[in-house]
Amino acid sequence: MQIPQHITGLRCTICNTLHAPDSGLLVCPDHDNEGILEVEYDYQQIGTTFTREHLAKSGDFSQWRYRPLLPVLPDTPVPPLTVGWTPLVPAPLLAESVGIGSLTIKDDSRQPTGSLKDRASALAVMKAKEAGARVITTASTGNAAAALAGICASVQMECVIFVPASAPEGKIAQLMAYGATIFLVQGTYDDAFELCLQASSKFGWYNRNTGYNPYMAEGKKTAAFEICEQLDWRVPDSVFVSVGDGCIISGLHKGFKDLLELGWIEKIPRLMGVQSAGSDFMWQASEKNADVLTFPAISANTVADSISAGLPRDRIKAARAVSETGGAWLRVADENILAAIPALASSTGIFAEPAAAASLAGLKEAVKAGLITNKENSVLLVTGNGLKDPGATIKACSVAGSKACTIAPDIDEVGKNLPADLKNNC
Repeated sequence: MQIPQHITGLRCTICNTLHAPDSGLLVCPDHDNEGILEVEYDYQQIGTTFTREHLAKSGDFSQWRYRPLLPVLPDTPVPPLTVGWTPLVPAPLLAESVGIGSLTIKDDSRQPTGSLKDRASALAVMKAKEAGARVITTASTGNAAAALAGICASVQMECVIFVPASAPEGKIAQLMAYGATIFLVQGTYDDAFELCLQASSKFGWYNRNTGYNPYMAEGKKTAAFEICEQLDWRVPDSVFVSVGDGCIISGLHKGFKDLLELGWIEKIPRLMGVQSAGSDFMWQASEKNADVLTFPAISANTVADSISAGLPRDRIKAARAVSETGGAWLRVADENILAAIPALASSTGIFAEPAAAASLAGLKEAVKAGLITNKENSVLLVTGNGLKDPGATIKACSVAGSKACTIAPDIDEVGKNLPADLKNNC
């Protein structure tokens, strides 16, 4: 099996065993499906030909501008959809309202299928091609599935999707439009995950599952690369990210560590993991100082479907991401998550789904708890577009008192129904 020369091995996050890069393993065989692996690189080799100066000359404004730091062969074709290099948007009004010094939004709602999961899925398709696979599969609450289906459609590769039957209609609609084979599982995300594992083993499909396939964090880490480069290598003090399975926060951690190993940055920001009170496995384990490997699964139920996970699959690396960076786990109520949707949209123009807006709810909680100072330079990672779940947005705006006014086609009706502040400006 041909492998990229800059990969030195795949290390088990449980027993620390380093497996050969050409082993073909996705998990450590000594720990069944819990043996999550982490890709290791020869940074000295990479650094001889790949520098910040080299990067500055790149005309490739996608995640593939970082290809020397990604686990793909030089000649593996890149899917045609442009993934990555999403904007980093200053948010001074929001920073002032929250009470911190500086705030920017990493807006991954602008990815081709509307979520950060495109970063991982594009890499998954390339790795599946390298493995000679004809079919690729994943379990998802919706976004990873849509990302995989969209990327697969762009290269005409077959994919099989397992999602909970309760997934929002907007996400299921995407899957149908992309032409994926879809199984709506009458159960939880964890049920869909287990079924996907069984199916990939029985039918020989390439498994893209988050918290199982080690290359998914490698795709997601490119968000960390972009944050640093777009800030002209001035590393933020903290990064807030919503957490379900834990693969995004662990991917960010890996990305920042890569840059530190290369000497491109001097520190790693504090990683602040935000969970819904209805799906707070990581928060509970942290509060009890428990071993996340043996801490029992919880019953997850939250409006933020993208971060609903009773047993986070990438929980070991997620726990390390927070502890090793001096970050924190934050627990926010669903009503605060919903309230964050219009708060974010009305102050920045960025429309986030519930799970993505949770990062703002977490920031507010951190300020309230005194974890963030008024001099803090923070980044919010927005992971998915609000159009993924319009029903949640309508509910959130209704609670906030925002509504649409139905009138007859009469100009006098417009005047009668104008809000007071607009009347005063007329």
